[in-house]
Amino acid sequence: MTRVGVVVVEGTSLFELGAPCSVFGTPRPEVHDPWYEFVVCAESGAHVGDGWLQVSGSGTAPLEGLVDLDTVIVPPLQDSSAPSSPALASLLREAHRNGARIASICTGAFTLAEAGLLDGLRATTHWLHAGRLAREFPAVEVVADVLYVDNGQILTSAGKAAGLDLCLHMLRCDLGSEVANAVARRLVAPPHRQGGQAQYIETPVPAADGHGLGTLLDWARANLHQPITVATLAARFHVSPRHLTRLFRATTGLTPLHWLHLERIRQAQRLLEDTDAPLEHIAARVGTGTAATLRRHFTRTIGTTPSAYREAFRTPSAAAG
Repeated sequence: MTRVGVVVVEGTSLFELGAPCSVFGTPRPEVHDPWYEFVVCAESGAHVGDGWLQVSGSGTAPLEGLVDLDTVIVPPLQDSSAPSSPALASLLREAHRNGARIASICTGAFTLAEAGLLDGLRATTHWLHAGRLAREFPAVEVVADVLYVDNGQILTSAGKAAGLDLCLHMLRCDLGSEVANAVARRLVAPPHRQGGQAQYIETPVPAADGHGLGTLLDWARANLHQPITVATLAARFHVSPRHLTRLFRATTGLTPLHWLHLERIRQAQRLLEDTDAPLEHIAARVGTGTAATLRRHFTRTIGTTPSAYREAFRTPSAAAG
């Protein structure tokens, strides 16, 4: 079984600690058996969540145990400006040398940066702290407006709920989409939010002619097979293309065309996972035209080819059919 551990030191934030414990630390034999071997690697006596919880040696492993794990998850400190200990940085570097996958949640990215593990890599953190991460660690390419960044061995996420998104993403990579979706349903969480999705909504969406933007988004999702332009969307919403673009940015953090692109890729992912339909058919369903065009956009967005994605994430029912 894959050995997954979460780091707990003095001042660890309780909320972000809960996400990896819920995803990896709760055995789910009805979903997948065997499950992960999960451990809390903690400083004895560490206070968590502004002192609400004190971690004892019972039921935990020493902090040094993280060097033997397959996956190490680093939650943030309650005080985001507090430096991490040199001992923890040294242990994380050793775990990295041993081949561990290392992930941070929220400002846990500062701990990884202090260990030198983010140098030369793309990384994210909570948008409020992204500027400071970039200033203090100029060797890190900080991406301030995404949910999470997956570099393979090193992963970082934005704050709070994005930590759950990252954990579900890792679960999806390990055990496939069917398992990740089942766990997400039990946690009443979205089954898969792509890392490139915007972190937050800047302003509420004003009503237009009594209708919210959600109705338009639902229509677009149901009609991806048709040619859809910004002008098409604007006409349906009874606003100018410029005003529609402002609404999209405020709601999703994306332009209408970028949002349409991601929705086409997401629908292609679902069809690759759940059906054996040929790529030409999927391309027509999602509105990319040819299989070659879908293959190019899919690979650029997801980082792997449609055939490799299908092999990794196809559901058992689709494979059997």
